[in-house]
Amino acid sequence: MNEGIDDKLVIREVLGGNREAFALLVDKYKSGLYRLLLGMGANAQDAQDLAQESFIKAYQKLPDHNSQSSFAAWLYAIAINRLRDLKRRKKVSLAALPLLREASPPLTPEEQYMRKEEELEWQGRLVRLPERYRIILLLRYANELTYEEICEITGLSMHQVKNRLHRSRQKLKKQWSQAKEDSSEQMELYQSR
Repeated sequence: MNEGIDDKLVIREVLGGNREAFALLVDKYKSGLYRLLLGMGANAQDAQDLAQESFIKAYQKLPDHNSQSSFAAWLYAIAINRLRDLKRRKKVSLAALPLLREASPPLTPEEQYMRKEEELEWQGRLVRLPERYRIILLLRYANELTYEEICEITGLSMHQVKNRLHRSRQKLKKQWSQAKEDSSEQMELYQSR
């Protein structure tokens, strides 16, 4: 995200007639919005379409945006609602989660393989969480939103957001512990042959 852009100033520009200024907001949020949609179960094509639709809807409804609240939270709420509508219409099952990490320096082939395996394992764990927990994790860690922004998006109280974040981390830890136990048992069976 381009942190140097002041959303409120850009919104004033757009509302003042400079339509092209909205592209600054698109550039700032397109990557995070796309990752959020993927993380919530949209496939790549649906995530692109939903992100585009969300930006269009945000542009059309910009005069209704409360200038005292976060544009990012408002935009993400639009996207989440559009995804939920799509899931209801298409009865979409959860797709594989995206790689949530940003691009990093070139890795050796072995490092690339290990990273891919690790990411696939975490994606599998994340997808097994109920949506109410998964969305909080994605908004907080993949999109780096504040608790206040998450409250705006989800309509939950601060206490509920913190509680769900805590529970989601506990559930992930439990999954991790269970996987280690299962792996140890498999190794013991293999070695006893």
